[in-house]
Amino acid sequence: MPIDIYSMRLSPPCRAVLMAGRELNIDLNVKTLDLSEGEQLTPEFLKLNPAHTVPTIDDDGFILWESRAIMQYLCNQYAPDSTLYPREPRARALVDRWLNFDMGLLQSQREALFTKLFSGVDPPEDKVNAFKNNLKLLDALIGDNKYLVGNNLTIADLSVLSTTIVLEKMDFDVKDYPNFKRWTATLSQQLPYFQDINGFDMKAEAMVYIEKIKAKRAAQQNAN
Repeated sequence: MPIDIYSMRLSPPCRAVLMAGRELNIDLNVKTLDLSEGEQLTPEFLKLNPAHTVPTIDDDGFILWESRAIMQYLCNQYAPDSTLYPREPRARALVDRWLNFDMGLLQSQREALFTKLFSGVDPPEDKVNAFKNNLKLLDALIGDNKYLVGNNLTIADLSVLSTTIVLEKMDFDVKDYPNFKRWTATLSQQLPYFQDINGFDMKAEAMVYIEKIKAKRAAQQNAN
């Protein structure tokens, strides 16, 4: 029986879970939600997830949201011996550390890159610098490594990759981060499902989504 996943492909956390599912050969039944239309706020979805966030999975009545928790669950439940989420405590701790780092990286990226797209206002300089410093740290930690932890692909790679692939799509210059650039290019070529999940025009789709949000906000303001 497939696992239902409520998803939006612009969302990096959603794409991370989809990649994990493909890596583990788990059948995920994608139910797309249009957040710009408020589909995450319907009574039906709120019964599943009061936090109204994506991704959310329904595994035969077991409801779970938060992408990193979902990936950990999928590994623990369906592939406990997979190197995607290693069982050895220290290796697993390093994966968990990266997953926590990625949460801050995603928020920093949003503040630095998407503030202007949504509001038309340049992001504060300190937010931009904070994001660049996060990228410098990421670049340094990657170093010459092929993967973020050990010699195997893990959910840490999938989570960070899904967060940062938008930089290339949004024409962000990554020349100052050569290790990161190499790591991204290597994984993008290595993962057979990468293009299926990430190969759409993110920039164009993001602009359509943002314009819909702006139009809805304007309509609400006019109504008031």
